[in-house]
Amino acid sequence: MKIGIVGLPNVGKSTLFNSITKAGAECANYPFCTIEPNVGVVAVPDERLTNLAKMYDSDKVTPAVVEFVDIAGLVKGASKGEGLGNKFLSHIRETDAILEVVRCFDDSNIVHVDGSIDPIRDIETINIELELADMDTVNKRIDRAAKLAKGGDKKYLAEEDAFKKIRKVLEEGKPARQADLTDEEKEMTKDAFLLTSKPILYVANISENDIGKDDNEYVKKVKEYAKNDNAEVISLCAKIEEELSELDGDDKNEMLEALGITESGLDKVIKASYDLLGLMSFLTAGKKETRAWTIKKGTKAPQAAGKIHSDFERGFIKAEIVSYDDLIKNGSYQKTKELGLVRMEGKDYVMQDGDIVDFKFNV
Repeated sequence: MKIGIVGLPNVGKSTLFNSITKAGAECANYPFCTIEPNVGVVAVPDERLTNLAKMYDSDKVTPAVVEFVDIAGLVKGASKGEGLGNKFLSHIRETDAILEVVRCFDDSNIVHVDGSIDPIRDIETINIELELADMDTVNKRIDRAAKLAKGGDKKYLAEEDAFKKIRKVLEEGKPARQADLTDEEKEMTKDAFLLTSKPILYVANISENDIGKDDNEYVKKVKEYAKNDNAEVISLCAKIEEELSELDGDDKNEMLEALGITESGLDKVIKASYDLLGLMSFLTAGKKETRAWTIKKGTKAPQAAGKIHSDFERGFIKAEIVSYDDLIKNGSYQKTKELGLVRMEGKDYVMQDGDIVDFKFNV
């Protein structure tokens, strides 16, 4: 799963991406991996893995991961191919969600591309370009569906109606994700890969002086704007996050304490991004390895088993499950089992975040 980081020049986007790549590089359990010059894979912070690894004396710990793509080149007119517009838009199409960085601090030494600080203007500059690009795509799909529907195929009539719903929303200056589509309509339009259909997370880049304080006026405006899109806003100082990403263990904790915060903004972003994609983790634990496995929320047990190996799904019999909270509370697997908290689940069981699983299968 990929998260595309977007933002205008000099808003802190590249600094945040540097923090992500450094955090990945420092992660002993899942080293940062450069797939391309502007792509970074980073571990999802999960203290459950640390606790389970201690309990099982695991030789190896493997966390869940999220892939971030640093997307550059946005200027006004990107939807018309200005600057690196076409490349910029194609990179976003390849991502599953958007992380939009906006500058929420004043600093005369850092020149803003538009000459002043206005996070809402910055957000709208980007969002309008995405909406214009989507409008072009939607109009083409409506024309195509209308031509094919002349043959009387109800499938294309339904597709035309669905895209017209999306066009109406775009004409109102809203993202495609706010269109009121049925599940069937969502399915028939998903191959358009609309940019504004992707879920979005806003990152308000604040100054060092604002860390641990109430939201400044810029951040308040961003949060108010995001409410209309049911989007989350995370405040952080990209400059400080870059410094934190170079620290580990006690040194990092000391700096967090000095800043008066309990968790880095970057960790919050990674967790929120994981959740934004509708993902969760089930866990496996043992002497050989403790590991988090990424699945979509709502996944059933056989499909979860298939994440480990296709044979597990094909020959699925049942899943022996204990919740992480129950296991930690009781101190051992044996005691938890004696209390009747280890259960056997079948093919219709919907996995829950933090389930610790031993799949039973026969191939």
